[in-house]
Amino acid sequence: MSIEDLWYKHAVIYCLDVEKYLDANGDGVGDFEGLSRRLDYLAGLGVTCLWLQPFYPSPNRDNGYDVSDYYNVHPKHGSLGDFVEFMNQARALGMRVIVDLVVSHSSREHAWFQAAREDRQSPLRPWYVWADERPEDHDSGVVFPGVQTTNWTWDKAAKQYYFHRFYEFQPDLDTHYPAVRNEMRKVMGFWLELGVSGFRMDAVPFLIERKGANVDPVKDYELLHELRDFLQWRCRDAILLAEANVPPEESLNYFGDQGDRLQMMLNFPVNQRLFYAMATADLKPLIEALEQTRERPRAAQWVQFLRSHDELDLGRLTEEQRERVFQAFGPEENMQLYQRGIRRRLAPMLGNDRRRLELAFSLLFSLPGTPMMQYGDEIGIGDDLSLPERECARTPMQWTAEPHGGFSRAEETVKPVIAEGEFGYPRLNVAAQQRDPNSLLSWNERILRTRRECPEFSWGDYTILRTHAPEVLGLRYDWRGTALVTLHNFSAERRPVRLYFDDPQAKRLFNIFTDEASQADDAGVHHFDLEGYGYRWLRVGAPDPALDRTAF
Repeated sequence: MSIEDLWYKHAVIYCLDVEKYLDANGDGVGDFEGLSRRLDYLAGLGVTCLWLQPFYPSPNRDNGYDVSDYYNVHPKHGSLGDFVEFMNQARALGMRVIVDLVVSHSSREHAWFQAAREDRQSPLRPWYVWADERPEDHDSGVVFPGVQTTNWTWDKAAKQYYFHRFYEFQPDLDTHYPAVRNEMRKVMGFWLELGVSGFRMDAVPFLIERKGANVDPVKDYELLHELRDFLQWRCRDAILLAEANVPPEESLNYFGDQGDRLQMMLNFPVNQRLFYAMATADLKPLIEALEQTRERPRAAQWVQFLRSHDELDLGRLTEEQRERVFQAFGPEENMQLYQRGIRRRLAPMLGNDRRRLELAFSLLFSLPGTPMMQYGDEIGIGDDLSLPERECARTPMQWTAEPHGGFSRAEETVKPVIAEGEFGYPRLNVAAQQRDPNSLLSWNERILRTRRECPEFSWGDYTILRTHAPEVLGLRYDWRGTALVTLHNFSAERRPVRLYFDDPQAKRLFNIFTDEASQADDAGVHHFDLEGYGYRWLRVGAPDPALDRTAF
């Protein structure tokens, strides 16, 4: 059996912030030396690709997304030499690395912007977006309502307003200006030479739209094709993963009809409906989202995720649906953010209920596409709601029961480690869960090991099954003569499930986790009694595809 050389299709992505992962030199800030020491842990978990959030020089007013130098490592994380050493160790473990490409805007402190604002004749002036008068609609479409009040801010030195889609300290680059596009390719080429396998592209819809006062903000998808073309000439198997929270019908514009733009996109349509389903046990919107995101070019892939380092964005739900998710997972005002999302971590949202956490991770690892985990979720890390905005879900990793959770030996850390309550590091940490075969971490290691033996999830065609239980999602995956079936009960109550297949091989279904078999009755129907928040992964025909001589 051969698999096409599209490594990202069967990857397990793990997103982390170097600053919050492990401090090796004792200054209270995570660094590349510390991350290198934890690569064996990540490989043991089953991670095959790391997504690193920004580690570049930055004033760090937006978690590093306000970049002041695209060609270096922030000194607090080490040096470029430390980065190269980290890359070498990751490669030795068979682990790929993708990094954030944040080029829709820069920091206001970037040398480019400083030169642009000081002189109208500067060749860097056109790199940013200016206006002599603030547009009347300057407050329309702000990304952070309740925190951000305008998209145009006056600059005293420039004697003009500059455009910023995000915070006022992040002026937008004019990505339609040829010199800016050329610089974007140089940035990509630099990090490709240092060994990365691609880029997670930040805020792609804003990256490709035309910007300016009284300018029609049409999207130039050709930019994505240009970047993809450059990427594949420089590094054949490198990828672009997009953050693009757009309606499903727009997604093909990002992938490209021929699959010649982005290889991967975060699946926001499914993510939002998934949390609605977990809040209400109403599966209709989730099933609709799965159907709407089915179509994609052959080489393209959706990335499924539960939580990320941002808020849980519910902006694509109806007002009624969003309110129901708020009531279930973020009922207090300080748990909500930007009038559209929830700023909590996964485990607190689910009440630290082991049944619901297992259901959520089982869904993550078996939905069609490539799974992405957020650091700390594998142990059920909590949040610190006393921190502002999205920082509450960006606390340091909890490794041991030692001070600061083993993250650092410094007296003070870059962000406080959660110390109190059921999510405090004395009770919740990696070391304790590694010793406990029944811990969430041990469970995640087992299910990830199993998932890597199930390429159908990443490569197969899927069918939504009729389960005769409205709260139970049933999916069947078919790939190269093998098939898998998954069942997930979104209800807290036990539900009887009936499955019928017009397929002789499907007379027997084998539970992948227990090797128990289900035999269809005389009418060809399988019967399951699915416990509350229960799940099943079932192989069709043979307990192991290697035993099925008809598979290949």
